Amino acid sequence: MKAEHLKLLGHFAVRIDGERILYFDPFHMKGAPQDGEIILISHEHYDHLSPEDLRKAASRNAWVILPKSCRAAAVKAGLSDMRLLYLSAGEEAEVLGVKIEAVPAYNVGKPFHMKGKGWLGYIVTMNGLRYWLAGDTDDNEDVRKIRCDVAVVPVGGTYTMKAKEAAALVNAIRPKAAVPAHYGDIVGTEEDARKFAALLDPDIACDFAK
Repeated sequence: MKAEHLKLLGHFAVRIDGERILYFDPFHMKGAPQDGEIILISHEHYDHLSPEDLRKAASRNAWVILPKSCRAAAVKAGLSDMRLLYLSAGEEAEVLGVKIEAVPAYNVGKPFHMKGKGWLGYIVTMNGLRYWLAGDTDDNEDVRKIRCDVAVVPVGGTYTMKAKEAAALVNAIRPKAAVPAHYGDIVGTEEDARKFAALLDPDIACDFAK
């Protein structure tokens, strides 16, 4: 299986086309398509909540979904004129006919993305598939419970999982396909993505989705 409707735009920015056009954490956008109907933001760090890139991605009536803990950051970023929906881990919503589930994203043994921050990844059901957009996370007891068809996971290390850790997690939850992300910009290299792909079980397709 290939993640044919999904494109990794760089770093952890993702676009999914289907019943709707969806972006996750737009960053360093090339051009300004302004066609995104649903924009998902994982947390408030500048490489994930980038107001400039969000507005390049978002259509005029786009919905922007953020963690509840990011309300103040959203106001500071000047997003108050947009259609905002705040979720906490464990909550779900249907937005323009697309089911969105908020799931935890946090570090284990690192100080960068603490569980108490309430930051998120998302499971999006679209195109007849469940896409898990992991956000900046490590392998932890919460993400081990996730079931999805396509997993988009960080592999760059330092602030998130390393390639080996990400592959072990994906092998445990067993999606049909996996896409490595969070490399090639601030941290991580394409070698991390290749290492991740090589460590996956053979029945899990690995699509770089670029």
